[in-house]
Amino acid sequence: MFVQKSFKDQDEKGTLYLVPTPIGNLEDMTYRAVSILKEADLIAAEDTRNTKRLCHVFEIETKLVSYHEHNKAEREEFLIDKLADGSIIALVSDAGMPAISDPGQELVARCIEEKITVVPLPGANAAITGLIASGLSTDSFTFVGFLNRKKKIKRETLNYWKNHESTMIFYEAPHRITSTLKEMLETLGSRKAVLCRELTKRYEEFVRGTLKELLEHCEANQIKGECVLFVEGAPEGSSGETGEVWWETLDTVEHVKAYMEKGESSKDAIKQTAKDREMNKREVYKLYHTDGS
Repeated sequence: MFVQKSFKDQDEKGTLYLVPTPIGNLEDMTYRAVSILKEADLIAAEDTRNTKRLCHVFEIETKLVSYHEHNKAEREEFLIDKLADGSIIALVSDAGMPAISDPGQELVARCIEEKITVVPLPGANAAITGLIASGLSTDSFTFVGFLNRKKKIKRETLNYWKNHESTMIFYEAPHRITSTLKEMLETLGSRKAVLCRELTKRYEEFVRGTLKELLEHCEANQIKGECVLFVEGAPEGSSGETGEVWWETLDTVEHVKAYMEKGESSKDAIKQTAKDREMNKREVYKLYHTDGS
């Protein structure tokens, strides 16, 4: 067990500070973040070129060293040695919170293993910033992050989360957002969703609707900037230990209508219902048009 008293000297070892940086608007830099970066013996940066520009704006002259996905294993030993000798090191990513879909978690884990103090600073984070303005539930949410680029693994991940009731948060690159929305629509159905891009910047935009509407929007428009996607969780009761699914108490026609109420066309609703129930699509079509209309 390791009990950390963050601001009480435990030994002669140093401290690793996790310092968030602005995700677009430089005015989101905090006084404390600037102070820590100035006082640190060393700044470990994902991209030293980006961090140099930030340091120039805030007159920070601390020495920089790179720490990124491709050198983190070898750089970890160097940083741990410095911390063990009493150095104060600040870890930053290119934007936002370090160790969230960015390098850092391995270094934090190693510091804890070595009983080196790790101090997080609050600050800019795209996932939480976008969530509170999404209009979707904030009572419970799951950060999924970037989905795997391979279609099979992406679908497996979505299937894993599809019956969870929490709002889901995804990061995605603009050139992949359309294909991701297609996969989500097919796997999750047309739930409420919000696409947020260019957070805190001049062209900040929230697109609120259903997954189907968001897909149509992205197909009709060129999407630029980093994206955060928020997707409504499954209906209450769909993730219980009993293995029940949300539509289990509905008959086939009610099942189709439930999808249509979420924004699906009758054709897509019938297709998804057939898939859910492992029925022939023609059989579902016949039932719907005989009993449901």
